[in-house]
Amino acid sequence: MKRKVTKAIFPVAGLGTRFLPATKSIPKEILTLVDRPLIQYAIDEARAAGIKEFVFVTSRGKSALEDYFDDAPELERALRKGNKAALLEELEKTNMDSGAIAYVRQNRPQGLGHAVWCARRMLGNNESFAVILTDDVIAAEKPCLQQMVEAHEETGGNVVAAMEVPTEKISSYGVLDIEEDMGAMVKVKGMVEKPAAGTAPSNLAVIGRYILTPEIMKNLNKMKQGAGGEIQLTDAIADEIAKGNPVYGFRFKGQRYDCGSKAGFLQATVAFGLRHPDLRDEFGGYLDALATQRHGN
Repeated sequence: MKRKVTKAIFPVAGLGTRFLPATKSIPKEILTLVDRPLIQYAIDEARAAGIKEFVFVTSRGKSALEDYFDDAPELERALRKGNKAALLEELEKTNMDSGAIAYVRQNRPQGLGHAVWCARRMLGNNESFAVILTDDVIAAEKPCLQQMVEAHEETGGNVVAAMEVPTEKISSYGVLDIEEDMGAMVKVKGMVEKPAAGTAPSNLAVIGRYILTPEIMKNLNKMKQGAGGEIQLTDAIADEIAKGNPVYGFRFKGQRYDCGSKAGFLQATVAFGLRHPDLRDEFGGYLDALATQRHGN
């Protein structure tokens, strides 16, 4: 019987330099997408997938991220006193039970693989685990990680979220070399991190959701440097393919927004704003008027 995936690693040690000067004093993961910070979208997705324990790989200057998940008694009392039940309910969703969340430090940036490796002592020896990158926000009827957990229960092995990417952008991603295409699932025979233009084995790129076997940590223990001189998670997953262990790409149902870029963040803001029941009419009207004005000019 396969053990359920109940632990997730959130690599959040990055400096967020693409959003300076905003990220000079606050972590990128606290930047607000409509009415919730990016980290809350990731946590909500993980909870929907059955994750019970949350491991954050942080760095210096991330104290605001840690504080975000603490109780706020004074604020809660004020909301109760003001009979603001809906706001109180939203606030309570940000609280984490004692012991459910842990923080480990990555002292210097050495790549995504190294960040994941930093959390190794938080996992059991025979325990598969999830990795969620908060830059990738995914709008989906069924949360992306939940889709992946359900697929993993059928296949086992390593499962990475994948999506088709335009040829001109493929060099920015880890790319799958496909052995067998089964529709939603593809069996993978190789992975290439940020291939040079014209050399990508497919247009199916890995994005920031993973369900990984314990062997991945053993591969990361080798501290093998890959693309950019960093320790790449993609390489550790590719090592499993070389050993004959299964790796699958999963075409999730949903729309992914790259909130690690300014353009992607703005696109997500528009999309989520238009979905928000309290905002969509007014905001949609503004966008319609703006589009008409631009077209007229």
